[in-house]
Amino acid sequence: MRHAIHDKTTFRLLLLLAAGLLLQHPCASAPFTFTYIGSLSTARSGYTATLLQNGKVLVAGGQDSSGVLASAELYDPATGKWTATGSLNTGRRFHTATLLSNGKVLVAAGFDNNANLNGLISAELYDPTAGIWTVSGNLNIGRYSHTATLLGNGKVLVAGGTSAGNSLTSAELYDSATGSWTNTGNLAQRR
Repeated sequence: MRHAIHDKTTFRLLLLLAAGLLLQHPCASAPFTFTYIGSLSTARSGYTATLLQNGKVLVAGGQDSSGVLASAELYDPATGKWTATGSLNTGRRFHTATLLSNGKVLVAAGFDNNANLNGLISAELYDPTAGIWTVSGNLNIGRYSHTATLLGNGKVLVAGGTSAGNSLTSAELYDSATGSWTNTGNLAQRR
């Protein structure tokens, strides 16, 4: 079964994330077309891309041929330009980035350059108004390749992932009001 994406902005963002350099423009009477939008300042993989409330896209972390990156960039669809913004406090890849209801972005866990197979426990908040990152509370379990979901109550649910080469069943909740993490019920299966 195919799922339709009706929101053109979401659809274009998904293609921006997948291609990194191209936007797809849906047209009712013709096949989809792609438009070149320019290159990131730093080629990267394993990064996150988050649509901010101001319409810009925050690309953070990842890795290039030299290793794990702490750098971050903003894409402005109004100008079609990429600009550098504040760097993460900890370089990371295979992390998650979640837009919070207050407009800040929570980046959690991931994998660093130090061959830490347990994954990172650190988390950071990006403030798009100031363009800076601040350290937030640590997760209880280091992990990477996990999921992060903003819940209706404003908390973020982080679930599964990998630590020490093993898939996890554990899950945690981030409370943006306190910057703290609490364990919650485990998944039925490792993911």
